[in-house]
Amino acid sequence: MKKLKFITLALLVSFTSTISFARNKTDKSSDYLNHNWKYVATRMPADWYSSDEAKQVAENVLISQKEIGGWEKNKPYHHEFTESEKAHYIKDKNEIGATFDNGATITELRFLAKMYTQTKDERYKQAFEKGLNYIFISQYANGGWPQFFPVRKGSVSYSGHITYNDNAMVNTMELLKMVYSDDKEFKTLQLTTEEKTKAKKAFEKGIECFLKTQIIVDGKPTVWCAQHDEVTLAPAKARSYELASFSGAESVGILLMLMEIEKPSKEIIASVNGAIKWFEIHKVEGIKLDTEIQADGMRNRIVVEDKNAPAIWARFYDLETQKPFFCDRDGVKKNTFAEMGYNRRNGYSWYTYSPKKALQKYPEWLTNNKLIKK
Repeated sequence: MKKLKFITLALLVSFTSTISFARNKTDKSSDYLNHNWKYVATRMPADWYSSDEAKQVAENVLISQKEIGGWEKNKPYHHEFTESEKAHYIKDKNEIGATFDNGATITELRFLAKMYTQTKDERYKQAFEKGLNYIFISQYANGGWPQFFPVRKGSVSYSGHITYNDNAMVNTMELLKMVYSDDKEFKTLQLTTEEKTKAKKAFEKGIECFLKTQIIVDGKPTVWCAQHDEVTLAPAKARSYELASFSGAESVGILLMLMEIEKPSKEIIASVNGAIKWFEIHKVEGIKLDTEIQADGMRNRIVVEDKNAPAIWARFYDLETQKPFFCDRDGVKKNTFAEMGYNRRNGYSWYTYSPKKALQKYPEWLTNNKLIKK
């Protein structure tokens, strides 16, 4: 009897262990579904990109690539596609929708590079090169990139503006820099000399665009708008509450990229000095963002006074007064955060701490380039 109990117990332990192993394996393999697409595309462990799960995701990325070379935005490409979704992507391959907004196209290209590194599947390299060519053909002669290419029409015609919003152009140029500098992330692709040369020229044209679009006040360079007219290069509006302005947020990515350039020209030096000075002058002190719970239980963002709060910057500054402003969907400027309706007050980023990164880096930049503060 004891022997029988022992055998039964051993079988139970073995069965339990098998179930546990299977569960753990399943949990581990499906862990990527707990992350957003950008994380899965760029931050999973290197060996994951050779897994069956990654290959299934890669099939989604391949099938959803537009014929022109780019991808749509805000799509969870790491989730399983239904047959109807697959049919949709195949049917719409020639439709407008490819974009650089919200990290689109750049994220997919980085994913494909990781997949090729781990698998050497030539389809991934071909799709990457097609996407890289999309970057080349969508660049304007003046060096800028639109938010969408081809440009969307009608109420979203602003998608044709040179777009700095959400670092769309900066992200594109960072990828180009990685390509022409033979960064390890793209090294295994063994891109041609011609592709690397085109990437470098496109990057340099982008830098020229930064310099040409920087807002000049009284003969001095300041910062940038979140988007600029693709023809006149003047600051331009986007959505109804995103009016033409000095940008306290999007200007930071541009400034940091300019500060990374080795042996900067006198134009770049003047650009950096001007932007830094503008940020120093326009910081907002003595306030911070906080959250209150309303009577209906809803969370509501408010601005409160706090003399010990770190400096903060508004996202938008008026082009004439250079004072912060806020805006609802009606497109009417408001002088204070509290004047906005609940939706925009709580559904958009109106303040930022990001200029602090550039201000902290500035002394080192001066030292490295043997410059003195202007």
